[in-house]
Amino acid sequence: METQALNLTVAGRPVPTPCDGIGQGPEALLLPALSTISARAEMQALARALGSDYRCRIPDWPGFGARPRTRVPLAPETFHAFLDALLDAAPGPYALGVAAGHAAGYLVAAARRHPKTFGRLVLVAPTWRGPLPTAMPDRAHWFPRIRRAVEAPLLGEVLYRINISPPIIGRMMRAHVFADSARVTPALIREKHAITRQRNGRFGTAAFVTGGLDPAASRTEFLDLFTETLPPILVLRPEGAPRRSGAEMDALIASGRVTGAVIPGALSPHEEHPDAVAAAIRKPV
Repeated sequence: METQALNLTVAGRPVPTPCDGIGQGPEALLLPALSTISARAEMQALARALGSDYRCRIPDWPGFGARPRTRVPLAPETFHAFLDALLDAAPGPYALGVAAGHAAGYLVAAARRHPKTFGRLVLVAPTWRGPLPTAMPDRAHWFPRIRRAVEAPLLGEVLYRINISPPIIGRMMRAHVFADSARVTPALIREKHAITRQRNGRFGTAAFVTGGLDPAASRTEFLDLFTETLPPILVLRPEGAPRRSGAEMDALIASGRVTGAVIPGALSPHEEHPDAVAAAIRKPV
């Protein structure tokens, strides 16, 4: 594995962006999910599984990752601009684009803005709605207040530390990140907790959890991203996805705008079952 440092400019600010390179062959762009425990390392096992077929590039998102985070405006516009800057610095073309979770909507939108950049797209457990809007859709008026509280200088750090303790991370991962709770080992929890403790870590978490990074405002708006001008798209739907998130994946597949396939796992199958995900990507459609 090699790591390249890209010096991108996003929202008028320098955003140093490390990109891991794994494998050999046609170029592939692998985008990790957006979450409290998101980092580019979560895609490395999948990249190794694909490494005999593709040269995989894996960047960290702004405001996320196992490193001190640059402060940028954490909003959808910033993430669209980030992918534009990334594709300008590393234009490909890419035989394959893979996105997990919330990264799915951003990759699809980028493919629309950059025609012919991607040969095909694979969306792994795609989501478009953050945890709180998914769990409490009728409490939307509280979400900006929660975000501001976590972003506050002193109170916010206290609230953040309480809510990203190792026991809470373990419960979260067993509840909906991994399908097999036995895979959520103490070592894995320590690794994920270290991600959350990076400088400025609470800002990305506050934005994501409260829906501030949702790439669409509704199911209709999300489905409208999928137009006939896009390359072929495969959606990998985990068997153990939470009920509400799984329903959104099913709606996307039922729309007829993508091809669907069932894989093992929950919301992070690319980490839990990288070989199965790689096999599904390789399978002819």
